[in-house]
Amino acid sequence: MAVLFHFHVAPAGDDSWPGSAERPFATLERARAAARQVGGEAVVLLRGGTHVLARPFELTGADSGTVYRAYGYGTPEQEEAVVSGGRVITGWQVSGGVWRAEVGDLDTRQLYADGRRVPRASVPGLPGEAVATGTGYVTDSAEPRAWRGAEFVYRGVYPWTEARLSMAEASADGDSTVITMAQPGFGLAAELYNSTWEGVTSAGPGLPTRIENDPAFLREPGTFVLDRSRPGAHVLLYLPLPGEDPGRTRVVAPVLETLMSVAGARGVAFEGLVFADATWLRPGQPEGFPHYHGSGFYEGGGVETAHLGEAASVTYPSASVTIPACVTFEDTADVRIEGCRFTRLGASGLGVTGGDGLTVRGCSFDTLSAGGVVVSGSRGTAIVGNLVREVGLEYSGSPGIAVTGTRGCVIEHNEITKVPHCGIVAGPGEGTRILRNLTVSTMEVLADGGGVYLSGPQGESAAGGAVVLGNVIEDTRTPYNFGLYADYGASWVTLEENVVVRADNTAVLHVAPPLENVVFRGNIWDADPVGHENPPEGVTYEGNVTIKDEGRLNAATKEIRARAGRRSTVEGARPPVGD
Repeated sequence: MAVLFHFHVAPAGDDSWPGSAERPFATLERARAAARQVGGEAVVLLRGGTHVLARPFELTGADSGTVYRAYGYGTPEQEEAVVSGGRVITGWQVSGGVWRAEVGDLDTRQLYADGRRVPRASVPGLPGEAVATGTGYVTDSAEPRAWRGAEFVYRGVYPWTEARLSMAEASADGDSTVITMAQPGFGLAAELYNSTWEGVTSAGPGLPTRIENDPAFLREPGTFVLDRSRPGAHVLLYLPLPGEDPGRTRVVAPVLETLMSVAGARGVAFEGLVFADATWLRPGQPEGFPHYHGSGFYEGGGVETAHLGEAASVTYPSASVTIPACVTFEDTADVRIEGCRFTRLGASGLGVTGGDGLTVRGCSFDTLSAGGVVVSGSRGTAIVGNLVREVGLEYSGSPGIAVTGTRGCVIEHNEITKVPHCGIVAGPGEGTRILRNLTVSTMEVLADGGGVYLSGPQGESAAGGAVVLGNVIEDTRTPYNFGLYADYGASWVTLEENVVVRADNTAVLHVAPPLENVVFRGNIWDADPVGHENPPEGVTYEGNVTIKDEGRLNAATKEIRARAGRRSTVEGARPPVGD
């Protein structure tokens, strides 16, 4: 049996010390170098406190076999070790109740005060009578002429989209104000968003539903603005909540976009750590964020048209790009991420690309601008016993957990709650197992999704297809949703013994492109699915039960409910940090 070497890291340590419990290292980089010297057979113990990164922490194949663990992990003495990409803001000046700090070239989209997410200051759309033009907008209000660095938000361009585009400038034209939007973002949005519905044709993003990040918007306590109008001399403005004091309130601005990346490593593990305080700057750049669906957005390359009937169509990207994650794993093998917390992150929490045998167990994901876990092209990934809540706070199409192009992926015994769109998404793949999860309060912001959503081919046979078994889906909130949703040509899917209650629609059997080799069997819901009385040729609908009486429904689903969601009996799972 290999002898493991133990190295300690503490915020108050020193990299010239030996990394012992009494004389710990100061940085993760120094601990990584020490672990490499012993061939990776090492455990790096992070002591409590905030471990601030000056640059992303990177691991490669040279780090195979190393474990990074919070000190005392799995015991009552576990210490909270936070790996942070943030910067504490100091030097506040107060004028008119507003805190003001010169922050140099700092660029960020998020701010946190004593751990609380601070929203950006905003107003609900353009003032005055406004109309869209080919390059922006014209309004009869003079207010936008003073704006600098404003970002326009477009919620519901399509029911499942929310785009973000930057303003370039505004100028007077007689009594009107001409707003010119930043390119190429506005042009990409004009190319992407074109639809026809019930005889009405729409082109481009239309009028914004919200506008953010100008000093003039700073009216609501507990909001902030980053004024970037002077390059290299940015100013952070914060309107505090009652009782907050610049001498006592700890204000943190995320700086790094990637906290940690692991590429090509085998057998590494992360236990009990907190990953926090990162941002993602792309949406505030001239390219903007022309969102389409889920975690995907448009960077150009052309669009295609989906016909949704004789008089309805939408354009969609020929190819889309996925919102990045702040912690990434690429082409790894036998990796374990256990009992960690992902919080205060400006993109998705955890991203997995390729590789084999990665396990995410007993973790929590909260206060994220995008999704919790995003997996693409991997084999044998297991996402088990995690809590995902309050994610998609800035990019409302983001699912709690999303997988696509995977083989043999298992999503089991997770709890997903308070998310703006889908709880669990499975794109085209093979052999996906979505088992005994609990989703509550999904689809809180955007429409056309579900607590569990699958699209595209899921295998080549029933044996190698997707299985959606024993999940409980409650409170799928927006109008126009389907709690248990097989969509867009889903094939080789078995949906069995699931419970769906309090959805706009429990499920739908007729979609375009049509479902093929899809089986709904033994599910229990409080309303009949759309199209259940006339299942299409590609759908088997058998043994499903609709129970509208709440008492009878609860009794009939008691056993399924008892087995769904996070459970202490999940082998190897530990409570997430921060619960």
